[in-house]
Amino acid sequence: MAALRLPTPPPPRAPAPWLHSSHRRRVAAPRGAGGGGGGGGAAPPPPVRTLLIDNYDSYTYNIFQELSVVNGGEPPPRLPSRETMACDCHCFCSTFPWPVFFFPVPPVVVRNDEWTWRDVYRWVYKERAFDNIVISPGPGSPACPSDIGIGLRILCECGDIPILGVCLGHQALGFVHGAKIVHAPEAIHGRLSELEHNGCYLFNHIPSGINSGFKVVRYHSLVIEPDSLSEDLISIAWTASPKMLSFLESDKPDITSSTLWGSLDNLFVTNQSECSSTGGKMPSINDASELDGYRVLMGVRHSTRPHYGVQFHPESVATHYGRQIFQNFKKITTDFGLQTPLLQERKISSPDLKNFVANDLLHSARLKLWDSVGPCALPKRSSGDKCLRLQWKKIDNFLNRIGGSENIFSVLFGHHSAEDTFWLDSSSVDQNRARFSFMGGKGGPLWKQMTFHLASQRANCGGNLTIRDAYGCTVRNFLKDGFLDFLDKEMQSIQYIEKDYEGLPFDFHGGFVGYIGYGLKVECDASSNSAKSSTPDACFFFADNLVVVDHNNGDVYILSLHDEYSSGNGDGDYQNSIHSLWLANTEKKLLRMDAMAPRLSINGNSSINGNSFTISSSVNKQRFVIEKSKDEYIRDVQSCLDYIRDGESYELCLTTQMKRRTDYMDALKLYLKLRKQNPAPYAAWLNFSSENLSICCSSPESEKDQAENLMIVDLLRNDLGKVCEPGSVHVPRLMDVESYKTVHTMVSTIRGTKMSDLSPVDCVKAAFPGGSMTGAPKVRSMEILDSLETSPRGIYSGSVGFFSYNKTFDLNIVIRTVVLHNGEASIGAGGAIVALSDPEAEYNEMLLKAKAPTKVVEECSQQIYNPDRSDSMQTTVS
Repeated sequence: MAALRLPTPPPPRAPAPWLHSSHRRRVAAPRGAGGGGGGGGAAPPPPVRTLLIDNYDSYTYNIFQELSVVNGGEPPPRLPSRETMACDCHCFCSTFPWPVFFFPVPPVVVRNDEWTWRDVYRWVYKERAFDNIVISPGPGSPACPSDIGIGLRILCECGDIPILGVCLGHQALGFVHGAKIVHAPEAIHGRLSELEHNGCYLFNHIPSGINSGFKVVRYHSLVIEPDSLSEDLISIAWTASPKMLSFLESDKPDITSSTLWGSLDNLFVTNQSECSSTGGKMPSINDASELDGYRVLMGVRHSTRPHYGVQFHPESVATHYGRQIFQNFKKITTDFGLQTPLLQERKISSPDLKNFVANDLLHSARLKLWDSVGPCALPKRSSGDKCLRLQWKKIDNFLNRIGGSENIFSVLFGHHSAEDTFWLDSSSVDQNRARFSFMGGKGGPLWKQMTFHLASQRANCGGNLTIRDAYGCTVRNFLKDGFLDFLDKEMQSIQYIEKDYEGLPFDFHGGFVGYIGYGLKVECDASSNSAKSSTPDACFFFADNLVVVDHNNGDVYILSLHDEYSSGNGDGDYQNSIHSLWLANTEKKLLRMDAMAPRLSINGNSSINGNSFTISSSVNKQRFVIEKSKDEYIRDVQSCLDYIRDGESYELCLTTQMKRRTDYMDALKLYLKLRKQNPAPYAAWLNFSSENLSICCSSPESEKDQAENLMIVDLLRNDLGKVCEPGSVHVPRLMDVESYKTVHTMVSTIRGTKMSDLSPVDCVKAAFPGGSMTGAPKVRSMEILDSLETSPRGIYSGSVGFFSYNKTFDLNIVIRTVVLHNGEASIGAGGAIVALSDPEAEYNEMLLKAKAPTKVVEECSQQIYNPDRSDSMQTTVS
């Protein structure tokens, strides 16, 4: 028998400001007792403390955020008076009736293989740390021990602890009591159903039936077979009709004809009893029998234990009455505790939560905080730190006079084949989603290029970093902790003065600009990569000079950075003069463009900077070769559908690569043609000459299927929930789902989210790779995709964007992109496979998505260079 493992406590860490050291268990004060401070009135009830078992699901932290609000909180040692209270504080006054200032008490999140039963027993029974347990959704089946982990043992042994199972947790509750887990009549992912329930208290104050307004989001392929339920389990909820609803159809509940149910008479409290046993044999998954027509089982409860399960996702942004379900479970927990001496004792004698639960398992300990820098005083320098100062100029209403941002880029940065340049290009500015374009080249003394290659294809492997500065000096280092940690430390070493960028309407003021390849997922949640990329896993410039275009009003900004700490020596005077000279010269070049406007067309047959071109007399006969044949791709789609049907994933974004030789290809011409034919709000051009690498990126414009949209919204809310304060993620029920296409807009558009203390790199680690490019649950989906895709994605499916020196960031998702590397063009394409996917249609969709970039490459391949002109790469044709 294997030895039992206890978690090793990590070194002490400073608690987050919202996790106060006074968090101790206490019995609710009598009604009318003083609340401390000057508040008066009844004291709030004690918070409910939840152990949240994470089955490696991509929606666990949506549950975390809901429970952080619902479970309540604890006030600081001295409450503020009513006069000092403010409604915009962290008091969640809209949720709780008492006028107190309090800190949320978040659940403790533990993955299903982090604790042994001995650990659970210690924290739940010996230390009396928790009032209830929630078992999350997850991939796979409760019949597979590795999918459910400690969850089965908890359901068997913790008969006197209230437990709520969600999706996989619900199925586990049925499984441990002898029920069969079978394939659902139809796999449902990201769609909604109306529910009917029997009045169980879990559904107190929730309507029931068709047109009642009780609509829930479903993500599942497996169900509990109702006919297999033992006497220990009672059905409490079912689908009310066979009709499936979309995200948009679910917006407005109609409760005019509904009946509200719920009674504490349905709450049973008894001593722990033995579970039924399956004899240790894990049954195989069969297809569902006739399930009473459309009535698919959606909820169960134990007949004598406070154990409940729901097949749907109450935490989803589109589920109606989801928070009410969590509130009802809290009420079940508190009422059960009043009737059970064991839990009354727990509430009295429990020590401080943060002192006895291992800090590395507390959500709060995973947040990284930094000290803010004062806006007026120059901070004291630390070893290796920089204090960057920004100077900028603005030219009003300039863009329309010179014919577009492509002319600005060509004049300022298009020489020498646009080597070592970047252009974050809003070539389409619809819906105000991408108002600004940013461009720059090899700049001043602070400019450098950082190129990173993973040491191997497994997690925590580190990698090799090469840094090249503006003077050509190169330094190589091995990064034990990986590139993202290096980038985080670089950003933390930069101090800045907020007054420098007051008045600028955009977020990028200079700093790091480049890409993160898909393979860097091993520095996030993934355990490995299936293959090594031929391109660097990350490549960034530090841009100290840049030009910004405002597409709304045509204003153009010129920005330059220098290091204030260098001003005390001769080098500082030199740097100041360099960046001042660059600002002046760039302004002169732009102003001269007014007179040059008739000669600036780059889309006609004219030439730029006097360069020429010729057309090949014989068209290059090469064509793109797709990595997999049609039959192979369709077979992979069917494999994805099988995984989805077996509950391993809700959605799998299957991709493939197509490649062809592109010797002598003019990369900038190709990008200009691509942006013209397929304009996009998050397009991008990057050139790294030392790597012989150019990236021509053009994001899609098409809308996604509503089911897929809902999956993405729930997935990215979950990723955000990992790094935000408990209870702080509040999302409107309906919003522009396309706004979630970038990592930063995912963060910035969620109303009420407190992000001031989060590192941009922490946010990226939580959300990378983009959920729409992997699937859900994300970790399991990435593992499945690695087993199906035979070549690395490389830059495709990664992100291009910036990390500003003052800790703002914006990243896109790399799709519709041509990567030119060492004389070869590669294009990635694919699509999200869901339960409703048709293999033949998915193959055609993959080809359609690749059509625009492949067409541009084929057209540009017909052009060759004048052998007498070494600089002829400046020419473009339409």
